[in-house]
Amino acid sequence: MKKKIIILPGDGIGKEVTAEGKKVLIKIAELFDHQFEFGEAAIGHDAIEATGNPLPDETLAKLKNCDAILFGAVGHPKYDNDPTLKVRPEQGLLKMRKELGLYANLRPIKLFDELLEASSIKPEILKGSDILFFRELTGDVYFGEKGRKDDGNTAYDLMIYQKYEVERIAHKAFQAARTRRKKVTSVDKANVLESSRLWRQVVTEIAKAYPDVDLEHQFVDSSAMKLIQNPRSFDVVLTGNLFGDILTDEASQIAGSMGMLASASVGDTVGLYEPIHGSAHDITGKGIANPLASILSVALMLDISFGLKEESDTVIKAVEETLKQGLRTADIADAKTNKEKILNTQKMGDQVIKQMEKVGSRQVA
Repeated sequence: MKKKIIILPGDGIGKEVTAEGKKVLIKIAELFDHQFEFGEAAIGHDAIEATGNPLPDETLAKLKNCDAILFGAVGHPKYDNDPTLKVRPEQGLLKMRKELGLYANLRPIKLFDELLEASSIKPEILKGSDILFFRELTGDVYFGEKGRKDDGNTAYDLMIYQKYEVERIAHKAFQAARTRRKKVTSVDKANVLESSRLWRQVVTEIAKAYPDVDLEHQFVDSSAMKLIQNPRSFDVVLTGNLFGDILTDEASQIAGSMGMLASASVGDTVGLYEPIHGSAHDITGKGIANPLASILSVALMLDISFGLKEESDTVIKAVEETLKQGLRTADIADAKTNKEKILNTQKMGDQVIKQMEKVGSRQVA
């Protein structure tokens, strides 16, 4: 397989973690005889400093001519400390999503057994949890009409969905479920919201095209409870923008550490893959950033954008084996961790590569 991948290191630790993600892609190409062509482009604070634009035209042109994007992070304390600045790093990210039509946000919540104690939820409840969220990204109350009336004493936000918006993300969710445990849970509030009734109607219609996938509907309040009560009952979760925003933040606690969570924003063309953490300038340059979220973002890219399930599983298994060795970065270490097993960013990436070689050789055999 031949694919063109653009690396957007961005700001802060984005540069450090995407370097390890790229190493994993190179190793996958070697192990499975693929050809990955890499390019790099500027975004965020670095792009502003160089061009005055958080998403230069040159960068956007490259992004529209590739098969997938590995993104780091954008942000800088300069902008956090001065809210009056008109040009900001985050504008580049928002414009990129709009220009590329990235309407579906994917966040896998996979708990590795070795990190069971990292969560505040009981290990016996968490063990075996593996959830993939599909959050609609461009509709709902965030983009509906909003305003004030009655001399500013009344505020409103219109929760609005069009049929095609629900259809396109539903197809994404059902297609992903076919590569997993073949179950979709659609989350809405159809007992009181008309937009949710449309959501449920459309998802039910789309499900008929996927007879091999089981569909269940849940109200959002019930889902919020069950995520903590029995997270193993979920496989693929499909929901709207507002509900998805809330539920994925809740579900992130299942994995125990933000440094372990990958995400993706996808549409009908290119996919954008990134760790959920920010630029973290307080640790930039110290070599202690956890690269595993970026590496797991690579696994998501291989699966979702390229359809390379075996290659994706190889990366995930290598991360799991690395953790089984007791190896940790500082953010996922605890008092029991041997100090000699607390690795810097580059060494953690190297250990994942080492385990990939072992996993890959077993699969070939």
